[in-house]
Amino acid sequence: MILERLKKLVAEQFGVNEDDVTAETSFIDDLDADSIDIVEFIMSVEEEFGLPETDESALEGVRTIGDVAAYVQDKQ
Repeated sequence: MILERLKKLVAEQFGVNEDDVTAETSFIDDLDADSIDIVEFIMSVEEEFGLPETDESALEGVRTIGDVAAYVQDKQ
């Protein structure tokens, strides 16, 4: 469920096909995202899942959509 919601957010924010997004999708390699894109995406994730504001240090290990899914799971 978390991954499906994230896939929809990725498709909307990065203009890619939702079916092409997997847990292994890399922000940098597959979505050509920079650090600002990732922060903006995390802000969308916080809003979507009702999470508190994320400390930037928590984002250091975020490389893939699966990393974000694990982060959301941990915060819920």
